[in-house]
Amino acid sequence: MAQAVVTTAEVAQLLDDLVDRVAAAEHAVALSPDGLLLAASRQVDSELADQISSVVAGLQALALAASRHCQTGAVRQIIVQMAEAFLFIAATPGGAIITVRFVDDADVDDIAYQVALFAGKADRYLPTFPEVAQPRTSDG
Repeated sequence: MAQAVVTTAEVAQLLDDLVDRVAAAEHAVALSPDGLLLAASRQVDSELADQISSVVAGLQALALAASRHCQTGAVRQIIVQMAEAFLFIAATPGGAIITVRFVDDADVDDIAYQVALFAGKADRYLPTFPEVAQPRTSDG
């Protein structure tokens, strides 16, 4: 069965719902694995969307490289703790990336759970991205 076509507006509404439902959330974006913006919550203007996309694509690439190097399995979440905020990054099962910024006094356990839950549910509304082929090692 083919995946239903979903508009950016539908995904943006899901992100708005997440930000509205989770009190500590400030804004949220959905990105492709290579950092292209798929949708954003209403608090995100185009300049912020570009900045978030660049930062998150870099962080995701670093986390994936670390995971391959350490041979510890897939990356589930990336959490960046700053002086006045948290940035949570999670990949959906289909490969899209969900990023949510939270206030600094948020309950980390709760927001980690909320982001993971949302990433799993949002997957059916986002495109599926093929896995990037891993380079072969010379010892194989």
